[in-house]
Amino acid sequence: MDSLGVDMQIVSPYVGFYNYQLPTATAVASSQATNDEINAMVRAWPQRFAGLGTLPMQDVKAAIVELERCMTRLGFKGAEINDHVNGRTLDEPEFRPFWKAAEQMGALIFFHQGGATLVSPRTKRYHLPNSIGNLVDRAVTFATLVSGGVMDEFPNLKICLGHGGGYTCFGIGRMDHGWQVRAEARAHITKPPSAYLRHFYYDSIVYTESALRFLIDSVGVDRVVLGTDWPYDMALDWPVAWILAMDNLSQEEKEAILWKNLEKLLNL
Repeated sequence: MDSLGVDMQIVSPYVGFYNYQLPTATAVASSQATNDEINAMVRAWPQRFAGLGTLPMQDVKAAIVELERCMTRLGFKGAEINDHVNGRTLDEPEFRPFWKAAEQMGALIFFHQGGATLVSPRTKRYHLPNSIGNLVDRAVTFATLVSGGVMDEFPNLKICLGHGGGYTCFGIGRMDHGWQVRAEARAHITKPPSAYLRHFYYDSIVYTESALRFLIDSVGVDRVVLGTDWPYDMALDWPVAWILAMDNLSQEEKEAILWKNLEKLLNL
């Protein structure tokens, strides 16, 4: 962290510990063990780490109980979850109590895929399930939460979409057009999807300066926070230096992404 120029890391769990496919009792136990491990790191180095937990999302009541433990007893900032729970997107009615609880607790919900993506059934070659699959999944998460009415029902939710929100910003014009011409796209919302872009936060892991500039111009610099994807092979090697070296960002924009936005978002 010192070598990267990172003062504080928001530690999120390894996605292999989601365990949504396992019996609830097993997932609860693994969530608790994972969250306790992160809590031990935060307690050992409180000036350097803050925590996001993992939750047994296959059981909404159990997920809410563990989120409450994370927020009230462990002092976490929120939780990291997958784009779907065993194939079910998070706009399904069964997840409404979860979103209500997350809003009431002020928990940040960070979306990061775990395992197979929508691309995986068509091809597992060329690392495409990761390099493009993750971005597809994130766009579906944005679209379903918005079109399903979740963001209207819980306007104070704090949600961060990993990997710059995937293909969301690039495809938002088509989503808007679909909303205009198709009744089913307007079933739960009275505003076009683009009106919801600023209801979310996005990390900066988009790999090119032009893509980051496009993200900022689409959602506003105050909605973008620094991401690293560490320790995976898709991580940015020097994320802070990458931001600082950009010619198309002002110093104010760089400071917002590097620290100001996250300090405000998580009350650091």
